[in-house]
Amino acid sequence: MEGAGDTTSEASDPQARGNGVTITVKFSGRSIPVSLSSESTIGDLKSLLQPLTNVLPRGQKLICKGKLLVDTMTLRESEIASGAKVMLMASQGLHQGDGPIVKEARTVPRRVDNASRMVNEKMQTPVVKNRLERWKATGVVALSDCSLKDLPDEVWSCGPSARVLDLNNNFVEEVPAQVSCLSSIQKLFLNSNAIRDGFINWEALVPLKYLTVVSVNQNHLTTLPSQLGALTSLRQLHIGKNKLTSLPIEIGLLTQLEVLKVNNNRISTIPPCIGNCNSLIEVDLSSNLLSELPETFGNLHDLKALYLSNNGLKSLPSTLFKMCLQLSTLDLHNTEITLDILRQLEGWESFDERRLLKHQKQLDFRVVDSAEFDEGADKN
Repeated sequence: MEGAGDTTSEASDPQARGNGVTITVKFSGRSIPVSLSSESTIGDLKSLLQPLTNVLPRGQKLICKGKLLVDTMTLRESEIASGAKVMLMASQGLHQGDGPIVKEARTVPRRVDNASRMVNEKMQTPVVKNRLERWKATGVVALSDCSLKDLPDEVWSCGPSARVLDLNNNFVEEVPAQVSCLSSIQKLFLNSNAIRDGFINWEALVPLKYLTVVSVNQNHLTTLPSQLGALTSLRQLHIGKNKLTSLPIEIGLLTQLEVLKVNNNRISTIPPCIGNCNSLIEVDLSSNLLSELPETFGNLHDLKALYLSNNGLKSLPSTLFKMCLQLSTLDLHNTEITLDILRQLEGWESFDERRLLKHQKQLDFRVVDSAEFDEGADKN
């Protein structure tokens, strides 16, 4: 996805028809070269632009020479020839992933004055004895919002007394092997830190047989290691707002996992082994780059809530409504899935009855064209 604007994309199906045309699409400070057939439709062009801009086709308005281009017309009929410049205007909210891909702004390094440095140094002073005693008494190692970059040694002194380690909202870059000494730890919170690939010692988490919750939202992770599959006691996994492009196949080994939240990443495919996580109750895949889901989603018989907003999805697994008989919350806001598509899936009527029974309100079908809709009513 990164750097997509610097390469030329070619249409697959329409390419064999007509003469080739190369145009430049202007969008958010970027110039995107696109090559396709003169017999390709404006709709074909919009489909090409979706992965290059993250803007869904129905959220795109294309303008050339002051004229709004019509989806059903070809480039030739629209009088668009090679060298033409087309402006793309995006409707607010109609995007996949985290949002439209725009030209990156230059960042200016933040200056740290002496006063701020003294405050930070003061906040990173060793933990006093009475706090350590409180940690051992309560089982909660509370270190959120402490401007920490490294974990103080006192944490490891808690040993088996610690049940919760809360490091949210710091500058922590690494979770070292010493975490294994917290043998009774149940919940590990690492949200909003500076953790990158290779700096969580996942192998050290494997012996922690009571660990049920791992939350690493808003860090800098691009991959998850195979060792994740060895955390078999895990019931909740939160890795939203990172830079993940995929999930490891070992995730299928997490048969006790009940909540999986990987929203706001760059995931384009979900491995079929997700169907082995048959304890899943809630799955949040919103704001990624998904175009389809594996049919094995139908194996998630306990699934109650599925969040899929802001993806390029055009369909759902054919057995989702038929097999997932607990499903009552479904968020399809800002996808390409239409009401007509849902009505064709077996089990739709039963799902709709469950949804209405739970939410006591009608589906928020806001028709855009004749069959497109946004379903945001079910997301609480």
